[in-house]
Amino acid sequence: MLIEEQIEQAVSAIKQGRLAVIPTDTLYGIAADPNNDKAVSRLIATKKRDADKPIALLAADIESVVAFGAVMNEQELALAKAFWPGALTLVLNVEDGEPEGFRIPDLEVSRAILKRCGGVLRVSSANLSGEAAALTAEAAAEALASEDIAVIVDAGPVKGGVASTVACAASGELKIFREGAISSAELIKAVNNA
Repeated sequence: MLIEEQIEQAVSAIKQGRLAVIPTDTLYGIAADPNNDKAVSRLIATKKRDADKPIALLAADIESVVAFGAVMNEQELALAKAFWPGALTLVLNVEDGEPEGFRIPDLEVSRAILKRCGGVLRVSSANLSGEAAALTAEAAAEALASEDIAVIVDAGPVKGGVASTVACAASGELKIFREGAISSAELIKAVNNA
C-alpha cells in the first residue's frame, strides 16, 4: 500500500477516536487525539503504561504548538527555532491547563499526519511499557497485538538512537530534565543567543 494511502487511513482512524501507529524520526509511536480522553485512555491501556506518567505531544510545526495553547517566552522560542524539527522536547506552559511536553519530529511523514489531524497528537512509543522501542512497523505490530490499533503506517525502519532532550525555560531559566540527543551546552548556547 502506498504511504499516502496509509497516511489517510491513519488520519481517518485518529479522527474517529481510534489509535494509529506512526513513524517518527526516532521510533514508531502510538498516536491518539489529545482532545479525546477515551482514545488517550486506550493508548495508556494498550501500552500497559502507568496512567500518571505524562505522554508527550508531537506537533506539526511551531504554529500548531501555539494553537494548542502553549505560551512561549523568548528563550523557549529560541530553543524551538534552533532545534525543531528535531530531538528536543520542550515543556511549555499551556493556557488553562498543566504544562505539557511538545516536540516536532524531524520526519515528513510524521508531520503530514500531525498536520492533517489538527497539528498536535499524543504519541508514546509503540511498545509495552518498559520494553524496547520499535524501530520498524513489524516490531510495533509484534509488540502491540491489540484490536485498538486501527492502522500501522509503515515508512520503513527509523534510525532510533538517543532519546530526545527534555528541557524547560518557562521561568526564563533553563532546566534540563533529561539530557538526550541535544547537549546541555547546545541548549545554553541557543538560549544565550536569544
